Amino acid sequence: MTLVIEQAVQARLVASAPRLETVPATLRYDRADPFAVRMAFPPPATLEGTEVTWEFSRELLAKGMTEPVGIGDVRVRPFGYGRTVLEFHAPEGTAMVHLRTAELRRFLERSEDLVPVGREHLHLDLDHDLTELLRDAC
Repeated sequence: MTLVIEQAVQARLVASAPRLETVPATLRYDRADPFAVRMAFPPPATLEGTEVTWEFSRELLAKGMTEPVGIGDVRVRPFGYGRTVLEFHAPEGTAMVHLRTAELRRFLERSEDLVPVGREHLHLDLDHDLTELLRDAC
């Protein structure tokens, strides 16, 4: 069985200029980290010219498609018909991207086929995590 889901998406970057630039991005869900979603932007799409990956909760993404959520570095909200906005806040500034809600919904459905909502705890390797934590403490 597949342990990782990746899905390419087209993100429309909201700039201060009155135009929207489309950039590629990849959504990633790993059963080994069942509460998290990652969104990676390739080097040409970033100011630093290096790949940038943001990590946030799957629940945040799911709720953000229907109502504004998030108070930290990542915020998600619906935008008009068929779009969802993700805001990424960093010391260097804020990036806002529009994604098709249907693409997000398809990604979340695939992740829920892999790990159903409410069953994430069954996929955690607590023994391994505790060993890592204790090793770092020494």
